[in-house]
Amino acid sequence: MEWLLVYGFLNSMTLMVIALGFSLAFGIAGIANFAYGALYVLSGFLAVKLIGTLGIPFYLAMPILLILMGGIGALFYWLVLQRIRGAVLSELIATFGLGVVILESLRGRGLMGFYNIPSFIKGGIEIFGVNVDYQRLIIMFTGLGLLFFLWLFSHHSRLGLAFRALSQNEETALCCGMNPETIAMFSLAFSTALAALAAFVILPLGTLTIDVGYEILIIAVAVGIVGGLGSNLGIMVGSLILGYAQQFVTMYVGTHWMMVVIFAAIFLILVIRPSGLFGKFKELEERV
Repeated sequence: MEWLLVYGFLNSMTLMVIALGFSLAFGIAGIANFAYGALYVLSGFLAVKLIGTLGIPFYLAMPILLILMGGIGALFYWLVLQRIRGAVLSELIATFGLGVVILESLRGRGLMGFYNIPSFIKGGIEIFGVNVDYQRLIIMFTGLGLLFFLWLFSHHSRLGLAFRALSQNEETALCCGMNPETIAMFSLAFSTALAALAAFVILPLGTLTIDVGYEILIIAVAVGIVGGLGSNLGIMVGSLILGYAQQFVTMYVGTHWMMVVIFAAIFLILVIRPSGLFGKFKELEERV
């Protein structure tokens, strides 16, 4: 039981770190970025190059990676999404298509093996009689730190307040002199940087492959659907539900059922509460 409590929470924090970036772009600009998993994988490969090939230390590789991936996210918005923003189906097709292009381009360059980033700190500690490695604790503190940072950023910075204004009412934000396109660009850049941060802290726990991109996208979408896209509280609660459910299934059924839990949760929430537990958008019955 102690193992379930400890690793259920740690797994939940991992899911939350993965999903926060995807939820942020949707909550602010209404963009469901289906290239999110591919950007995660691209971030992972860049991190491997920075740390493994170039020998750059962790504390320098992280800001370099975040700035680089943030720039890629901003460039993607200006080149593609700016022209189709608001056309939901076109956004889905464009972002998913870009994700496939990124992943298959990496595959085409021969990056089909297994890659990893060394753990930041070797060793671990014992929590309630359960051995936990330091890297998982880093992920946990990263998730909790991100929640605090996003709250602080959205309430006490000009860009964060602009994010909130755009998410609440784009027309009013425009009337107040804000440029919705610029704010949306920053939101996608910020979201992509969060995907890079997730890759940077999570990949030391395992290996990186091309197909991980599709799995990361499914996880991000599932947490958002369960908790409610655009709500940080919803992402936290959705992560806790899925994280503990996955660990319960792993402990009593088998690891091959972990993704089944994800799809079952998506199905149940869409049937019972389409906007998610803490979703800010109208329920299905209100839209019909």
